[in-house]
Amino acid sequence: MNIKFRDVSLGIVEARAMVEIFPNIFLNEITIINKNGKLYVELPQKSFKGKDGRMHYIDLITFSDEDKENLWKLEVKEEYYEWRKTNKKVLIYES
Repeated sequence: MNIKFRDVSLGIVEARAMVEIFPNIFLNEITIINKNGKLYVELPQKSFKGKDGRMHYIDLITFSDEDKENLWKLEVKEEYYEWRKTNKKVLIYES
């Protein structure tokens, strides 16, 4: 899997990923989140406000079953760990 990560230094977001799903076709905005010391992979969603005034969310990536989704997220997380080994997080503090 060809994945490119970029660091994000805001809040609980660790990084964002761009995955090449076919040659020269990329899927953006896959988010690596750190909640309470555990990493999660969040997939992109489209949100819109319905006629009833409520917010609705549609997943942009759909899997045939939950096992395939979990396996794919695990692969993305493993690639993130490998990327993080060579690209250490730099923390900048203001005094």
